[in-house]
Amino acid sequence: MLWVLAAVVALVAAVLGGAFAFQRRLVFLPGGGPLPAAGEVLPGGRDVALTTADGLRLAAWYFPVADARATVLVAPGNAGHRGLRAPLARALTARGLAVLLVDYRGFGGNPGAPTEAGLALDVRAAREFLVGAVGVPPERLLYLGESLGAAVAAELAVEHPPAGLVLRSPFTDLASVGARHYPFLPVRWLLRDEFATARHVARVAAPVTVVHGTADSVVPPEQSRAVAAAGRARTVEVPGADHNDPVLLDGPRLVDAIADLAP
Repeated sequence: MLWVLAAVVALVAAVLGGAFAFQRRLVFLPGGGPLPAAGEVLPGGRDVALTTADGLRLAAWYFPVADARATVLVAPGNAGHRGLRAPLARALTARGLAVLLVDYRGFGGNPGAPTEAGLALDVRAAREFLVGAVGVPPERLLYLGESLGAAVAAELAVEHPPAGLVLRSPFTDLASVGARHYPFLPVRWLLRDEFATARHVARVAAPVTVVHGTADSVVPPEQSRAVAAAGRARTVEVPGADHNDPVLLDGPRLVDAIADLAP
């Protein structure tokens, strides 16, 4: 019996140790390159480089609009690359909004490895590019955070308030959504990254809108509703929509929610 108990303990330790060591490979699912030039994606698009506080140069796409109503900084979710957000940029520029599509460190061929602290530096570099290099007034800047990126955008909004903040399919915190998908693991004890969307959004002074689907199989709709309650946010629920359905990627309900916050 002692040998059996020792084997079970060793197996559990191996599983938990592996989950701890490789957790970021489960959290972050970056898409690589090569990617086309921004001008091939949308006429007038510009390939730009963002310099982070820790010295990384990150490739991004900037899509200017003449006499733009506002500029949208897009903080993406945990997967893919900026090429997948090109339809969103097309829809937003058609509404008179300039757009910056960011790829985090480790995404889209960028150097570095993603972490919560690293992503925070990446979006600050993006904001600095828009405010400093482009000259966008902070009061004409909107943030859009997608899923995991909602936590990134909300945390940025606490330090650098925008004109408005849109959170698409946000979870309350990473441990809560992780526990939904890995109920057999002590997720909250294992995670290195917190991504506490609800806690951040409660401190945001700018107007907030939460957009989510009612059939989301990745982020439970009740978590998005809890984020909205924490941020006293306007809520846009899309009936029957799952997490990655096109209607939530660049559909009219999402685009309208962003455009409605433009000053």
